[in-house]
Amino acid sequence: MGFLRIRTTVDERPGRLASLAAALAERGGNILGLSVQPDIDGTVDEFVAEIPAAPEAVKAALEAAGGRRVQVVAATAHELTDEPTRALLLASRLRATPWRLPELLAELLRADDARWVYGDAVRDLPDPTLLIVPVAAKRAIKVRRSELPFTLTEAARAASFVRLAQPPADPVGAERHIRLADGTEATVKPLTTIYREAVKDLHDRCSPESRRFRYFTAMPTLPPRVFERLCDRGRGHSLVAGHDGQVVALASLMFTPDPGIAEMALLVEDRWQGRGLGAALARMLVQQARDLGYAEVRASLLSDNTRMRRLMISLGATLGYTEDPGVVETRLAVGALV
Repeated sequence: MGFLRIRTTVDERPGRLASLAAALAERGGNILGLSVQPDIDGTVDEFVAEIPAAPEAVKAALEAAGGRRVQVVAATAHELTDEPTRALLLASRLRATPWRLPELLAELLRADDARWVYGDAVRDLPDPTLLIVPVAAKRAIKVRRSELPFTLTEAARAASFVRLAQPPADPVGAERHIRLADGTEATVKPLTTIYREAVKDLHDRCSPESRRFRYFTAMPTLPPRVFERLCDRGRGHSLVAGHDGQVVALASLMFTPDPGIAEMALLVEDRWQGRGLGAALARMLVQQARDLGYAEVRASLLSDNTRMRRLMISLGATLGYTEDPGVVETRLAVGALV
């Protein structure tokens, strides 16, 4: 009887986790730890189990139960510590010794090695056993773990951990200012009900095409129930950008039922498009998602919305097609954004 750390990707369907647990039980396995993590093409289920079966037999059983990319590695009793408690203890150590950030990050991710890297070439590594965690412009930590590839959730954990060693971020409710390339300045604030009429005016000024790109229909007015949903902090975080007494853009980060995934959408007044305002708001939303513990931000786009597609790709998002030929989906790992 030995300890194993088992990881497998499954399709997002009801009953998949139960099938995997049953397969382990049939081989005498006792599940001692479990985490569920979103990833690029499904959900990653990770178990720590005490099981008498050989790793090869465990892998075969989970593949038969619907698992993909099954990986089984040896574990120790030390890995059975409570994960939230372990993370909090590491955070406490980081606060006391911030100069040990790479070492403590490696411990958090159970990695083999972590070290500073500098310069422009610090992203987009094709090897899934390498993770680049941005810390500042042209400065990052490269983490290596030979046996288990990193997941999007682990990238989000790493990004959140790194934030502990950085200066405090602006409070969520703080007013922020964006200076665009042409020198124009816009003020960004959280969306509240006091902006009801200003947002209505924004919709009136936007072209039907801009509204269609945002809502998939040329919605002439914003229904009250949709506006209330955008203001509901339990459902997401939305921002408004203003200039000269008018709201000129609306940016929304909405929570989804999928663990670790949030969805982003933007509406920018036509005369403000192409000036960098949308990109700045998108970065703010992704940073909010990271601070809230999300692993990934997605955006569903009409296929002819080339401006938004280019914006998402410039942030590092990947592009995927859906069952609807008129709709594409972009996916951005929040840990990839400085």
